[in-house]
Amino acid sequence: MSFRITVTDHDDIGFDCEEDETVLDAADRAGYAIPYSCRKGVCSSCEGGIAAGEAMVRGQGVQAGPAEGVKLCQARPLTDLQITPTRIQKVEPVERKTLEAKVRKITRPAPDVAVIQFRLPIGQRAPFRAGQYLRVVMEDGDSRNYSMANPPQKNDGIELHIRHVPGGKFSEQVLSKLDKGQFLTVELPYGEFCLSDNDDMNAVLLATGTGFAPIKSLIENQIALGAERPLKLYWGVNTEADLYMADVAARWAAAHPWISFTPVISSPSDGWDGRTGFVHRAVLEDIPDMSNVEVYACGAPVMIDAARSEFEAEAGLAKDRFFSDAFVASGDEE
Repeated sequence: MSFRITVTDHDDIGFDCEEDETVLDAADRAGYAIPYSCRKGVCSSCEGGIAAGEAMVRGQGVQAGPAEGVKLCQARPLTDLQITPTRIQKVEPVERKTLEAKVRKITRPAPDVAVIQFRLPIGQRAPFRAGQYLRVVMEDGDSRNYSMANPPQKNDGIELHIRHVPGGKFSEQVLSKLDKGQFLTVELPYGEFCLSDNDDMNAVLLATGTGFAPIKSLIENQIALGAERPLKLYWGVNTEADLYMADVAARWAAAHPWISFTPVISSPSDGWDGRTGFVHRAVLEDIPDMSNVEVYACGAPVMIDAARSEFEAEAGLAKDRFFSDAFVASGDEE
């Protein structure tokens, strides 16, 4: 049995959703992009409203319109629905691929971060948009999501930034034993964490930890395209050692006047003379008026939630100009 999904203020958009299918999956299948990140009901990227109808939402129970804060990645319709997502747009159907990626190089620029370079099979490419992520599929079928750090122009390979989590399933069973020449199964692409076409707006790129990975893809894509949209990168970490590619970000800023880079340390050493504290507060200090700004935030959910609420409340950021990709743990894994 299927139900009809319509969208408030979008009379031209409608699609069918099976009773055992989530609204997000149905929209994706029909070629409509709704913002999402974890697909696990933990982050709030896909939250929207139900204007009419009822849905069973895992973790939230039955939600009947009018209802707000509904996680569309967990919502399965009980009736026809009228929804109010933060954003929705028609996109080209996604052609996802499953490939065997060969490890070409592993470096460890920080004690708990591995940067892995993969080579794809000869003659195969994996098209994606800057900011998207892939799934690494383990032998037991379980999977982990990681953002591509390379730009789309380099789609004969893949670059991942992976934080080692003591006791984490992927860290202990896969990452700790991974070596040059070995293969991992990957599925891609996923995600909607991509720059908009609003080139007249300043873009604030906000990252914590390995949330720098998709930001790197976004920036290197803009450089490759010859774009000059103002990009303000803020990277928040615990200690100086966690800025594992600060030299790369500094080179971007030095070579391109439309890029700025501000590292922010929450637990600095005595020798640190840069910005300190919460990274999103550093943004507010520098940009108290966000009426002409788009924000792209990636990393810890607590940072993303704080940035969203405080940017809207204190700096006038419009709700539909906040884009996020929350790095959500799977069990003990991030």
